[in-house]
Amino acid sequence: MREQVLAERYSVSRQPVRDALLRLQREHLVTVQPRQGYRVTPISLSDARDLLRFRLALEPACVAEAIESAPDSVLKSLDEFRRFSGNHEDFIAYNRGFHTALAHASGNRRMATALCDLIGQADRLVRVSISNLKGHDPAKLVAEHVTLIDAMQQRETRTAARIIKAHIGDTEKRVLPALKRNAVIVEERSS
Repeated sequence: MREQVLAERYSVSRQPVRDALLRLQREHLVTVQPRQGYRVTPISLSDARDLLRFRLALEPACVAEAIESAPDSVLKSLDEFRRFSGNHEDFIAYNRGFHTALAHASGNRRMATALCDLIGQADRLVRVSISNLKGHDPAKLVAEHVTLIDAMQQRETRTAARIIKAHIGDTEKRVLPALKRNAVIVEERSS
């Protein structure tokens, strides 16, 4: 991708395109190809695994903090995520909104910032996850969200921890094999 081509395509100057590409570069979603432009970074198996494992460490902690210290009104506000209708792109936005709301419900600004960053980077993995659901129907994922909301609103810490860990674990079970099958870059860890 070249800045000028993107600027012309979206009828904007090059500066906002450059700013957006630099942000995408910081998020490891594009790489600079000197004198050629930018290239979308392929999803690597090791990066996907790292992201999901970090999320597995962080998101249950956010959920526990929310159960422990969030006012009832904050937990009640999660009710907006009990229903979903729309297409796959709509689901990605819904899913990002749900997990971002969990992060902020924790009341821990640092944990929320880190988790929101992970959730934003995981959008491509959510696409892979949905495409590997039976019938490509996200209803199962929405049902898992509802079960988690119920446990959080009832302040059942152990149940909520089990649900969020299983939710992330199931995502990993759908995503990693799909990435392996689709010949995505498999990076070796350097020691």
